[in-house]
Amino acid sequence: MAIATTSLISMRPFPLPQKSPIEFKGTNRRLLLDGRQCKCMSDSVGTEVTAKNLGSYRPAVILPGLGNNSSDYQQLASSLEARGVSSVVAKVSRPDWLRNGAGLLDGNYWKGTLRPRPVLDWYLERIEKAVSEASLLANGRKISLIGHSAGGWLARVYLAEFGVDRVSLLLTLGTPHLPPPKGVPGVIDQTRGLLDYVEKFCPAACYGPQLKYVCIAGRYLKGERLFENTVKGSTSKMESIAGVNGNLMVVGNQEDIEGIDNSIYEESLNESTAPTLRARFVGQGYKQVCGQADVWGDGVVPEVSAHLEGAKNIILEGVYHSPIGSNDISTPWYGSSTILDKWVHHLLG
Repeated sequence: MAIATTSLISMRPFPLPQKSPIEFKGTNRRLLLDGRQCKCMSDSVGTEVTAKNLGSYRPAVILPGLGNNSSDYQQLASSLEARGVSSVVAKVSRPDWLRNGAGLLDGNYWKGTLRPRPVLDWYLERIEKAVSEASLLANGRKISLIGHSAGGWLARVYLAEFGVDRVSLLLTLGTPHLPPPKGVPGVIDQTRGLLDYVEKFCPAACYGPQLKYVCIAGRYLKGERLFENTVKGSTSKMESIAGVNGNLMVVGNQEDIEGIDNSIYEESLNESTAPTLRARFVGQGYKQVCGQADVWGDGVVPEVSAHLEGAKNIILEGVYHSPIGSNDISTPWYGSSTILDKWVHHLLG
């Protein structure tokens, strides 16, 4: 959730200071396939298409997060192309997000009961255009949706409104799927009811032969409370709810954890140094999303909010939320090449 402005989801990605380089275990898998390359451009409100060896795998549609534009995802599109996955980036510009301001004229905005339509119709139309274009590349097969941040829950609205017949996979990257809890002091639902609507009226997540949901969360930075009042070394209430315990993370009845170095996690819990200003700042952002500041997340979206019951839920360590402010070496985001190799196999099945 690149979450920002009075629009519909909280703060925009905050470029965090670079950390020391992160070492990733495992091989750097690349699928380098022979084939022709092409680049197609459609009209001004259309999509951008890149492809290599179009028949290899089902095409993917990339859905930008709040405040991002299509060009922010060109590196991801190129990396997918190098692995044999043709991609379509939904055509979105940064000024487009100002359209969300129309919600201010809806009485439901002020009551906290805002619905996605009609205020977000413009984005749903961009998804539909991108899906139609990707379907032309699919040769009769279904396609994948890759939703970054708010693009993930907007994809869920799209599937509810336009149907799932052309889609076999929804993969979300740092998406704030869950509405913020009610009645927590200092927490304001910055979606103004949108995520409540998604939770109540969009189909439940599943992981089956016809449609799969894969929800990926990043573990980049643990937030801290603004004022420390907990016993050092203890886990937070929200972490207990999330089910983090040793090498197991349970969300509902769905179990899966990938890329977690538990020794790093335990070391951080036993850290003797005082919380940093950055951790406290990020913690306030986490609190607006999940009601708790001292939890792990990708710097913008807490882990517990990025998973759905019924989906295949994954945590990737050391992964930052946004392409803005990221660095492939020291601050990789979900779409960085080394991180992509940890989840691209879900697109190849």
